[in-house]
Amino acid sequence: MKKFQGLFFIFTILISFFPIKNLSADGCYICTSGSTDLCRDYCRYVGSDTFDNRKKCQDKGCKVGGTASCPSASNYKVCSVKLNVSTPELFVSNR
Repeated sequence: MKKFQGLFFIFTILISFFPIKNLSADGCYICTSGSTDLCRDYCRYVGSDTFDNRKKCQDKGCKVGGTASCPSASNYKVCSVKLNVSTPELFVSNR
């Protein structure tokens, strides 16, 4: 058991030395008053906070007021914008 724990510890240390590329999480923009009913409260985006993501949310009818984590409650209206990149291209870009 001690050998297994030692190998696991060494493996964990070695894995931590590899850099994680393109680490980003999904987020939400807060939609202010005057936004369309579809995007009444939040607009979900994929990746990092960029001008392109803001523009996509604005095109959906969200008047962006800031960023926030996405709510999981059912009483919020959350619209979503997607990436224009296909799945194989997304995986190839992580090399």
